[in-house]
Formats: sequence, structure tokens, C-alpha cells
Amino acid sequence: MGYEEVYNRALRDPEGFWAEAAEAIHWDSPWEKVLDDSNAPFYRWFAGGRLNTCYNALDRHVDEGRADQPAIIYDSPVTDTKQSITYREMRDRVALFAGALVKLGVAKGDRVIIYMPMVPEALVAMLACARIGAVHSVVFGGFSAHELATRIDDAQPKVVVAGSCGIEPTRVVQYKPLLDKAIEQAKHKPGHCIILQRPQGPGDMVSGRDIEWNEALEGAEAQDCVSVAATDPLYILYTSGTTGKPKGVVRDNGGHAVALKWSMEHIYGVKPGEVYWAASDVGWVVGHSYIVYGPLLHGCTTIIYEGKPVGTPDAGAFWRVISEHKVAAMFTAPTAFRAIKKEDPRAEHLKRYDLSGFRTLFLAGERCDPDTLNWAGEILDRPVIDHWWQTETGWAIAGNFVGIEQLPIKPGSAGKPVPGYNVCIVNDDGKEIGAGEMGRIMVKLPMPPGCLPTLWNNDQRFRESYLDAVPGYYLSGDSGYLDEDGYLFVMGRIDDTINVAGHRLSSGAMEEVLAAHPSVAECAVIAVADELKGSVPVGLVVMKSGVSQEKDALARELIAQVREEIGPVAVFKKVAVVDRLPKTRSGKILRAVMRKIADNESYQTPATIDDPAILDEIRAALQSIGLAGGGK
Repeated sequence: MGYEEVYNRALRDPEGFWAEAAEAIHWDSPWEKVLDDSNAPFYRWFAGGRLNTCYNALDRHVDEGRADQPAIIYDSPVTDTKQSITYREMRDRVALFAGALVKLGVAKGDRVIIYMPMVPEALVAMLACARIGAVHSVVFGGFSAHELATRIDDAQPKVVVAGSCGIEPTRVVQYKPLLDKAIEQAKHKPGHCIILQRPQGPGDMVSGRDIEWNEALEGAEAQDCVSVAATDPLYILYTSGTTGKPKGVVRDNGGHAVALKWSMEHIYGVKPGEVYWAASDVGWVVGHSYIVYGPLLHGCTTIIYEGKPVGTPDAGAFWRVISEHKVAAMFTAPTAFRAIKKEDPRAEHLKRYDLSGFRTLFLAGERCDPDTLNWAGEILDRPVIDHWWQTETGWAIAGNFVGIEQLPIKPGSAGKPVPGYNVCIVNDDGKEIGAGEMGRIMVKLPMPPGCLPTLWNNDQRFRESYLDAVPGYYLSGDSGYLDEDGYLFVMGRIDDTINVAGHRLSSGAMEEVLAAHPSVAECAVIAVADELKGSVPVGLVVMKSGVSQEKDALARELIAQVREEIGPVAVFKKVAVVDRLPKTRSGKILRAVMRKIADNESYQTPATIDDPAILDEIRAALQSIGLAGGGK
């Protein structure tokens, strides 16, 4: 069947379509209802069914003949380490670590926060939680103590599993002091912390609370898989909200396993036994879906890469990994390829490696500019496929379909809607609009399996964030259009969340940090286009009356404060001190206009602006920090 036939079948008969897809998953007991819509808009897939995600990702493959196939290849140029772990070895490690968690009192439904670098133990911890029915919440190691504390308070973990440090090309990032500070700040106090002590940066242990990884395994008993309901949560993954308070996206067990298994074959075109590489981090949804669960559910070999696209040691790092480990398909962010292009525009490093077994490059995490897509396609001479999805969905909303029918590639487009998603463009009045018209990208309910059923302990915020804008639709938060051929073009966020190298960061959270400074009266954070990162945040602040602080000194303090509170991942490096901010007569700050001024784009002065003259002042201030056509 071609794409149109598959897509229309999923649209016409979603229950039949996904029931057939679910046959690829091992169930302990079958579902009573494929789609339970009795509590709409809180839809549930495979209600009544029972399974275990870890069994489907590991034990099943051992039982069915893949015991000696590598499940994981760990490649760490920053520590000069390579390791291959078979499905049998991985199952045994996970079962034993699950016993360590059980020994500390972790049971089905309990939460475990994982704060780890890109090492095999991170996957062991995630899968061990899944094995015993505990709910894991992975927090990216680059996040600050404050951000970690907010997640501890929301998830209320019984145990935290952490690495002592992360390793960057030029420095060691100490995780343990951040963890200690986060627990100190948090109202909720986890009972225990299991610490993987890395020789590059061991951390000080807190007596009575902290247990070293190997000590935790002593006396632990290997655990069998616990059967859970398809609708039980597998994990919580926090994503930035516009209010600055993170949203705990919930992923269920049943729909998640079905959707990811289906996607590996039909979207990415890989077969069981092949090597699949998502060059991401387990702290992000890409890492959850396509470093851990998707490849392992499908019986592939997955790669854990602890390195960078450049600098570990050079711009040929990705080509080495693809060649050495015989990668069939790779998934990364456009930012990575911008960095490679900047360092090696003629792709000289590529000539040193044999990529004959490499078939397809997939890009996602941010809008891929046509220049980057075309450059990658030219140097690789292979399909380079952009696709679009979100933390909330857990897998692609739009893409191309190597395992069904590879469609013509349109640079700038994320492809066509994935089977199961009824993507619509809706105007501000809540009405669907036609081809070529820009509007809000929405998905008609119900969403397919694998998408978030709700937010952690917050059904009301789930409604307000995603469902209330237009009843019967999911609000993606992005704007764009569908062209006359049905291709989706995603043009940017409709809110003020900033996408930095694929990492969605809240402008509201950064504004809270700026506003907390004693010299700041009010502020705004906008997203400014960046050649490498896609976009970066820039702050505009108004000083309080009577404050005589030097502007440059204030800017330095604010940049340091955001780095401390949000983390270096924010790439917050520019602050313009202004006399006032442009606003509507109702008091709304005109962030979109300031963003266009910063990017030196044309704009229309809003009819509702309080004082149009202020826009010239904003341009001058932005030029003073190298923006708005003012040079670098």
C-alpha cells in the first residue's frame, strides 16, 4: 500500500488500524477496547490490556533468538571508551538493577528521577523502572539545581539515580553538587540517591542517603517483569511551559509501545537487527523514543554516543560512528549539521570513511532550513528527511515514510501528516482554513497511540494548555500551513517558548530570573535567529527608576544569573537595557515585533501599539548588542 492508502485507512478506521499494529507487541492479556472514548477528551488506547514495556524491549528478543545480538553500542570519544552490550547482557543488568530499586522500596507506580550522562547505566535505570512498573522521569544533566528541584517537587520520586558528572570535550560538569543543591531546595526529599561514580569527577556522598551504584547492586535479586495496564504511566518527561513552571508530559505503556514499534518500520524504514542511531540525549524525548524504546522494541541495535558532532575530535565524528558501527539510519537535529558545515564546509572528513551501508538521515527538533537540508543531501548523496514532532506526541506528527512510500522531499517542509494524525490548520476564530493559509497547527481528536494522555497530576492544565483553544482539537503551539499537495510547513511557535538547538526553553522562566534582579523593573525575552542554534534568547530589560548601575555590569550579572538558574543550555548571552518596552494599549508586550526588529525583518507597526516611536528606540538598543542589522 502507498502512503495515501495507509493514511486514509488510519483516518477511516483508527481502531482497526491500530489493533493490527498492536499485534506486533507482546501482550500479557489482550485489551477490552482499542480506543476508550468514554471520558473524552481524555482518550485511552488499549484499555484493559496488560503488558510490560521492558519485556518487549529486552526479554522478548532474548526469548526469540536475539540474545547474542548487540542491543547497545556505547561510543564515548570524550572518555575513549567503546562497549557492546548484547540483549542477554542488557536484560540481566536491567533485572539486577531493578532488584536494587526494589531493595530501596521502589514499587509499581513509584517515581524515580534519573539525572545521568550518556552512559549505558542511564538506559539500565530507565528500563529497570519499566520492568517493575515504576515511573521514571529523566532530567537532562545540563539543567540547573533549580530546574531539577522543580521536577523533584512535582514528580516526588522515591529514589534519584544520578551520575557524579558529565563530560564535555573541554571540561567536566559536576552533577553531584547540583543534585545536592536541588534536594536542599526541594520540599520533597527522596529517600535515597544511587550515584554512579565516574572516575573523571567523583562526587561527595551524603551518609544515609547516597548509595554508590555497585553497592546498590550488592545483595539485590534480579526481578522479573511486572505486568502493568496499557494505560499505566511509563514515564514523565518535563517540558517548558510558557508560565515558567514545567509541564510533566505523561507517556502510557501500551499506546507508546505500539506507536514506536510501528514507526521504526514505517517512518524510519529500518529492520530488526539493523543499527539505528539517534544522536541525541536521553534527557530529551528523542532520546526516550529513539535511543531507548523505539530501537529496542523493534529488535535493532541502538547507539549511545557520548560526544559532539564537532570537537570530539573533529567534524568527522558522525561519519566515523556511522562507518565503524554500520549505521543504517541516523536521526539528529539540524543544529548538528550546521556545526559540521561550519567546521568542514567541503565535507573533507567524509572522504575518510565508508558510508556504503548508510541509507537515510532524519532531522528533527527544530525547523530545518533548506540550506542545511540541501547541503547534507549533497555531501551524503542520500535522502535527508525533515520531520516534525513534539515532546507531547512522543513520535512524528509529520514526516516522510521510507517503510511505506518515500515521498518527494520539499525543502522547508516537515513532510506529510503521519498516519493516525488528522492535522488541520485553524485560524484565530477556530475555523479550519485552506491550503497555503497560515494558521495554528492543530490535530483533530483523538490523537493516535503514543501521544500524551494528560499531564502528571494536572488534568486541568492539560485541558488549558492543549484542548481548550478549539474544542475537539489538540493545540500544537506551532504555526504553519499545509500546501496544495498536503505538505506541512511548520513556521514557528505561536507562544513565546524558545527553541534552542532543538531544546524548548521557556521565555517565561528566563523572564522570571531577569525580573528577580533588584535593578530590573520589567523585562522581555525574545527568540532571535541564530545560524548555528536555530534560535537563541535575547533579553530586553528596563531598569528601575533611580538605579544608577552601569548597563554593561547589569547585563553581565543577568547573563550569569540565567546561566545559574536555567543552565548553559539556554545559550543566554545578550541583554539590551532599554528605557521602556513596546506594548499594546492593554499592556501586552509586543515580543513578536521586537523579534522581527532583532532579526532585521520587515514588520507592520501594530494598530494597538501604545507609542510607535518606541520601536526606533528598541532598534537602536538591539543594534548596540550586534542585532537588528547592527553587525556582530
